[in-house]
Amino acid sequence: MPLPNHPKGAILVEFGFPECRKCGNGHLVPLSDFGSQGASITYKAWICTNPQCLFNIKIRNGDLIINEPVSDGSMYTHRAQR
Repeated sequence: MPLPNHPKGAILVEFGFPECRKCGNGHLVPLSDFGSQGASITYKAWICTNPQCLFNIKIRNGDLIINEPVSDGSMYTHRAQR
């Protein structure tokens, strides 16, 4: 069946975040960070949006870390840029 308002032969791609396989109620969303030299590290971690689940997976020094405890960063003291 043709899609309305799309050219013939167009491919429709739906973008979204993957469902959390641990709880099934949240979605895994990507987090990015900066390395020790200031380089951007895209998608360094993924975490479940369900506050009761908080399943997470991260890359640290080339190792895959699964379900490390999540801490509240609101008390973190931000370092000044050099």
